[in-house]
Amino acid sequence: MIDIKVLRENPERVRASQRARGADESLVDQILAADSARRSALSHFEELRSQQKSVSKQVGAAMGQLNAARKRGEDVTALEQQAEQARTDAAALAAQVKSLEAQADEQSATFESLLKKVGNLIIEGVPSGGEDDYTVRDVVGSPTEFDFEPMDHLALGERLAAIDMERGAKVGGSRFYFLTGVGARLELGLLQMGLAFAVEHGFTPMITPTLVRPDIMTGAGFLDEHADEVYRLEADDLFLTGTSEVALAGYHADEIIDLSQGPQRYAGWSTCYRREAGSHGKDTRGIIRVHQFQKLEMFVYCDPAQAEAEHERLLGWEREMLAKIEVPYRIIDTAAGDLGNPAARKFDCEAWVPTQGRYRELTSTSNCTTYQARRLNTRFRTQEGKSEIVATLNGTLATTRWLVAILENHQQADGSVRVPAALAPFVGEDVLKPVS
Repeated sequence: MIDIKVLRENPERVRASQRARGADESLVDQILAADSARRSALSHFEELRSQQKSVSKQVGAAMGQLNAARKRGEDVTALEQQAEQARTDAAALAAQVKSLEAQADEQSATFESLLKKVGNLIIEGVPSGGEDDYTVRDVVGSPTEFDFEPMDHLALGERLAAIDMERGAKVGGSRFYFLTGVGARLELGLLQMGLAFAVEHGFTPMITPTLVRPDIMTGAGFLDEHADEVYRLEADDLFLTGTSEVALAGYHADEIIDLSQGPQRYAGWSTCYRREAGSHGKDTRGIIRVHQFQKLEMFVYCDPAQAEAEHERLLGWEREMLAKIEVPYRIIDTAAGDLGNPAARKFDCEAWVPTQGRYRELTSTSNCTTYQARRLNTRFRTQEGKSEIVATLNGTLATTRWLVAILENHQQADGSVRVPAALAPFVGEDVLKPVS
């Protein structure tokens, strides 16, 4: 979530960010009102609790006087009345304190709930608007042309005995599939190439859990606006992750991490699960939009002052990976209304898909600034020894969808597919040949 200090001191900046996202500006005033009510309730609670401590001491003193008088054999009638009154007053005050504590907790819960609805503050330069309002940052290569009628990735995959959608649907239902033979080898080779690349650039490889607790899913920002995209195991109160970003965001929750040697970078390999709610009728053919896939994700913890520079580095590493698979692509600066709540800025790399005649997303890299870490209480020590919230960033290095771009752009007239030179050693083949 965003820093409440920023909202208090510069509410118009938050309103402007919400406007750019096409989100609810009125949340700003609702949060300010809730914050005021919360602080007032806490102040009143603390004031009465202080009185309660004073009254408790008075009860103790009255009981001490009463017991001492009894031991001396004195008439204790008046003292008993005083002690009883002190106990009555203390009980009444205790009830008030308990009531005020409940009110303060309720006000705090309202405040927290409202604050979590606000998206991260967008970075200057992010385009306003929705899904179609992106700006093109760069175009690499020209759309692939053929002197024959190209096949789409599923037709190619079936001829190569690489993709089996029919049996995937039989086993798991729609949007499930098997990668078989060279299809499995192609995906594993791609991920292994990505992992080797990540290690070469100083990332720590991670095989992450794909089931996480609600607090981790919420902390990473995946149970706010898009909860309907997430699979939940109700019996265990666990969630299946749609990216290893979630587990890696939770890896250092409630910790103070060491950034004295620079950013901490992880490369998480995991199976990912997405319900694809609301996508009925979209991309029903092939493996572009599926419920389960493999992904290798970069995840970085860094000093917030370094986050924008680190974002450019992540994009640069994605460019290098795309160069290895030799496909035309473009980079877009995603519009504010198409950003998830955690992202302050996101760059997508979209590869050309010949049979669709358009670019489709292969990678994205997001600068989440301190949004996730603030929720998950992940901090670092500054050079002055002060504890501060870290920034988190993420970016894709390889995923199942890349197979679509590889198959379609490198197909040949006889139905075979050339394996890009950098990828071939990881696949063990230079050319994938049709079996039918």
